[in-house]
Amino acid sequence: MPSRRPRALGALVALVALFTAGYVAPYLLPTVVGRLSAGLGLSPAGAGLIGSILLLGSASAGFTLAARVERIGPRRAARLGLALMTLGYGTAATTDLVPLVVAGATVGGFGSGTATAVAAAGIAGRPDPHRASALGLLSVSATAGALYLTLPHLGGGHALPFAAIAAVAVVVAPSTAWLPGGTGAADRGRTSAADAPHHGPLPHRRAGTVLAVAILCWSMAQNALWGVSGRIGLTQAGLSEVALGMVFAVALGAGLLGVIGAGALGARLGRAVPIGVGTALIAGCVLLSSAAEGPVSFATGEIAWNAVYPVVLSYLLGLAASLDPRGRWAVLVGSASSLGVACGPVAGSVLSEAAGYPGMGAVLCALLLLVAVPMTAVARHASGRPLVPGSVRRRGGAPAAVLAATTPPSALVPQMGAPEQEIAPIPVPTARRRAAKSAFRLARPNDRA
Repeated sequence: MPSRRPRALGALVALVALFTAGYVAPYLLPTVVGRLSAGLGLSPAGAGLIGSILLLGSASAGFTLAARVERIGPRRAARLGLALMTLGYGTAATTDLVPLVVAGATVGGFGSGTATAVAAAGIAGRPDPHRASALGLLSVSATAGALYLTLPHLGGGHALPFAAIAAVAVVVAPSTAWLPGGTGAADRGRTSAADAPHHGPLPHRRAGTVLAVAILCWSMAQNALWGVSGRIGLTQAGLSEVALGMVFAVALGAGLLGVIGAGALGARLGRAVPIGVGTALIAGCVLLSSAAEGPVSFATGEIAWNAVYPVVLSYLLGLAASLDPRGRWAVLVGSASSLGVACGPVAGSVLSEAAGYPGMGAVLCALLLLVAVPMTAVARHASGRPLVPGSVRRRGGAPAAVLAATTPPSALVPQMGAPEQEIAPIPVPTARRRAAKSAFRLARPNDRA
């Protein structure tokens, strides 16, 4: 048994690495869209459309693989996704032909979605999916922040962001050796009876559907602003490209602090309060950033927004994972989020051209406040596995957390009005004694035990 702990740690590292690879493209979306516009001479709407195509490929991969990760095998699916990322983004980085760039972005996006689907399914099956999601967000925020600081000093053009995403996929690839292989007959034969409930029909269908639709709108609203944040900073707030990169890097650094805070907060406030209050704060930050006319107000809005966004996202991902330990809702909700992210750049470009940046911010703020209501309702009334603070650190470690994760909430809370069951006392001898001869006698019909 001594190899179980290193293998479990290696699997967690692999899932966090896959999470980082899958999410790094959406995190770099502003610089990708901005450099496509400047480097290839595309209009803002055309560059945003390519960004949306990339993210649509990511969302389609998630919807395709939602219930197939176990069947294909996490290791095989992860390696396929990383290979597609390397091929697609590498192709987009090495050509100036717009059709090839679009094709490369589409293939790379499908690879990103595949990596994200494997990571989401694996994280959902862990004892504490919220903390695992927080680790993934911590890693991708650090990676994207480092790239935002580095890329402006390496030159212009659209090639560098795509090459950087492909390089992340190459670096992550060796960690997939820690993931489980395919689910062949031998693996199915080892499935225990305790795992049988996880292979039934999709649970919490109504709550999961509401959460998926709400997070689609939630992601679209924020990425509508994120997709044009670069243009707001350059044209309306008056920042240079280097200063804009520093603002984004600091904002992602604030996101690191937010994720650390979310991991430390854990279950103390439940899920509903961080999701509802956090979304309201994000709406205010979106309004501030879109109306900014100077570097200070723009930087304040972006930094505050990026500090709160990963906190809420970690609770949303944890909520989706709690609805189904197999990870199907985690993958579907994550894919709905990717679909919203994909629609974001186009929505932001259209709204900003029609109503200006402040008008776009007002519309997005109203949408965020509207979707906060159903997401909070799902968090309050339809959570699956409860958040168990410190369960992994208790004596017993992972088994205690697994027990908490797999026990239905109704088994943890006394049911009001339920009749008490009679308990028959069973005498258990505490020690074996040598019986005396006088203790033996003949049994008679009227004797009672």
